Amino acid sequence: MNEAAHEEATARPMRLVTVAGPPACGKTAVVAKTCAKLREAGVSTAVIKFDCLQTRDDALYQAAGVPVSVALSGGLCPDHFFASNLEEAFAWAQHTGADCCIIETAGLCNRCSPHLRGVMALCIIDNLMGIDAPEKIGPMLRLADLVLVTKGDLVSQAEREVYRHRIRQMNSRAVIRHINGLTGQGCQELAQILALAPAVATVTDMKLRFSMPAAVCSYCLSETRIGARYQKGNVRKVEFGHRQEGQHGE
Repeated sequence: MNEAAHEEATARPMRLVTVAGPPACGKTAVVAKTCAKLREAGVSTAVIKFDCLQTRDDALYQAAGVPVSVALSGGLCPDHFFASNLEEAFAWAQHTGADCCIIETAGLCNRCSPHLRGVMALCIIDNLMGIDAPEKIGPMLRLADLVLVTKGDLVSQAEREVYRHRIRQMNSRAVIRHINGLTGQGCQELAQILALAPAVATVTDMKLRFSMPAAVCSYCLSETRIGARYQKGNVRKVEFGHRQEGQHGE
């Protein structure tokens, strides 16, 4: 690709959607089925999968005919890794010529959130996670525009309603939908929603909807020994016997 074509590709507006959720809740199955529905509607997609140690999800996307790129954080915090590589990921998706870029990220610590201001944000959880899960998941659910609940076919209608109520308590404005990544039930409606996602030409200077945890301590720098003498940098000590509330910040 010559320089002029490169600049044209990176400047081309493209719909952008962030998808987050706990492990094994069905994110990849839902996204893959939805990409197929978008393709039927004439909307091409490209997927970037951020994960930690390993993933085989790229094979599922490739089998579905969806361009996919995998990024593994290894020893780094997956959400910091995501933010550090977002510009390059978005540029790769633009180069594929896709109309819509879907970024699926592990969201493993429940404290972080990959959602960006001005970009459609999805959170996927499942009905088997426990009644208190919506409260524990944190900002990736509380700040999502759309909350998708999977595995609803494995619980009763009453359990689905109670779970939905707990989600609504944590996020009063999100659209909540039940969806099945195995059968594809609900993916057609999701595709119609994603087709309305706002297009952006660049992610540079965008802002995360929620700040990430403070890091840079001795354990970030490969320290393995336990003891106060080995702890440097951003270290916060707990006074045990008293309830310690977490630190939050926008």
